Amino acid sequence: MKTPYVLVPDTLSNDTVECLAQLLEHAKSGDVIGVAFVAMLKRRGYIANAAGEAHRNPTFARGMVAALDDSLRRRVRGGST
Repeated sequence: MKTPYVLVPDTLSNDTVECLAQLLEHAKSGDVIGVAFVAMLKRRGYIANAAGEAHRNPTFARGMVAALDDSLRRRVRGGST
């Protein structure tokens, strides 16, 4: 039987772990005071949320998310971030 095509591999993402570890270190030192995030889960699930100052100041968080959206749009169109 042929295995179905998988859009997102079911493997450990080392760059994701490294990114989160760096964010944690910055948060522990007090440099990161809030996050607005979307996390991709296996099987096409996701979590979207905000914490800290990003949760308390949703207007600022929406601006950060808009900047991320702009960056991702450029990548989709073949540009750099």
